[in-house]
Amino acid sequence: MGSGQSKDKLHCNRYLDNKGPPSLEQQVEDGVNGTYRTPNVQPQGQMTWVVLHRDLPGFPHDNTVQINFVFQDGVQTEKHPHPGQPYSGIRLCAYLPDNREGKKVLKLLERAFYQQLLFTVATNTDGKDVITTAFIPLKTQQDGGSGADGYPDPDYLKTVRTLLKDKGIK
Repeated sequence: MGSGQSKDKLHCNRYLDNKGPPSLEQQVEDGVNGTYRTPNVQPQGQMTWVVLHRDLPGFPHDNTVQINFVFQDGVQTEKHPHPGQPYSGIRLCAYLPDNREGKKVLKLLERAFYQQLLFTVATNTDGKDVITTAFIPLKTQQDGGSGADGYPDPDYLKTVRTLLKDKGIK
């Protein structure tokens, strides 16, 4: 990739040539890189949030909402890839701007979490069963841009709302 070609253009061309990664919908249904993903089988977990008094890149006048997800280690059910086998829990932080749109997305994410739609158990490429996001990309970094799961990403809130709406979360 030369200096005259952006990373975004490269990804776009890969999608146009049907050589890009599968859509998020397809990832959920089919799995990615050998992973197994099943929606609607989120393990028991906890979701909390707190407002941080600092801004996110791209939202210079807003505070930051830090969402904390906690899942303990557990045993898989018949709806998971290896029933009766253990899976590793996670502690994950995600970030949203503390503004009108960010608060709407937070409420939608809460609904999706309590309807057990945000996370699932999946077998990763190392063959380990872990908890992972089911179909909603989360901003797990405050900065670094969209390629690093961070901000700035001007389309993120709109994308999340669209994906949640497609799953019936309005």
